[in-house]
Amino acid sequence: MGIKCIALDLDGTTLCSDKQISTRTKKAIEQAIEDGIHVVVASGRCLDALPKSVTEISGVEYAITSNGAAVYELSSGTCLRRVTLETQAVEEILKITENREITCEVFYEGIPYANREYVEDPVAHGATPYAYEYIRSTRHPIEDMRAFIREHQSEIDGIDLITQDQQLRMEIWKELEKIIPPLYITSSVVNRIEIANTQAGKHQGLAFILDRLGVTPEETAAFGDADNDVEMLSYVKYGMAVENATQKCKEAAMQIVPKNTEDGVAVGIEKLKNLSQNL
Repeated sequence: MGIKCIALDLDGTTLCSDKQISTRTKKAIEQAIEDGIHVVVASGRCLDALPKSVTEISGVEYAITSNGAAVYELSSGTCLRRVTLETQAVEEILKITENREITCEVFYEGIPYANREYVEDPVAHGATPYAYEYIRSTRHPIEDMRAFIREHQSEIDGIDLITQDQQLRMEIWKELEKIIPPLYITSSVVNRIEIANTQAGKHQGLAFILDRLGVTPEETAAFGDADNDVEMLSYVKYGMAVENATQKCKEAAMQIVPKNTEDGVAVGIEKLKNLSQNL
């Protein structure tokens, strides 16, 4: 039984710090596909924000987006699975965040929307300089985000709350955990709380794809770097965390590979190839 599927987180894992994919990593992905392995994108990004440098690699078939809230077939752009936030949960999120110094992003129908002030100056809200151009080029600015959320209350894939105030972040996180219906709550970077339907999560999106492909978790590898990758790395047999990953992500992994800036995914794919040849 060899490796039949590889799921790849993007930011901090497959992509370098400048949000680009290295030549070596791209070639490793192409070689895996040539060897008959299914390669799947597994990202907190929504469809519209996925980098073409990855999605246009010939043979990359599926994308798990918005932390598993939506799964797409890339060749057709068809959404195969979507779990939106429940309207009551959205109302509770609005109540919790009312009159608090917090910025918001909303993922709706594969497109990311954000408060205008955040889009205009992401660094002021805790984004890294490397993320500046990514945010400016992908987020659609909204003047009144609370009104936008209410307008699309039953159609939202996910909501990201953004703040540099760690005490406020933890206070809101604890309040969100008490919401009924319950939420899927995770984070990819320290200034974010990422919220979706409890049936979301990259692991549940991957489970859907594997069932579609007739592949088992024991025949699957996954690469990640953040807390929102933990369940996915635990779900598959070959969980691989890059060296720059969070502690929780490393603890969930079977193996640690070099940093994203040192072609960790390429190194990991080579290890998996050698492993498959010896199975």
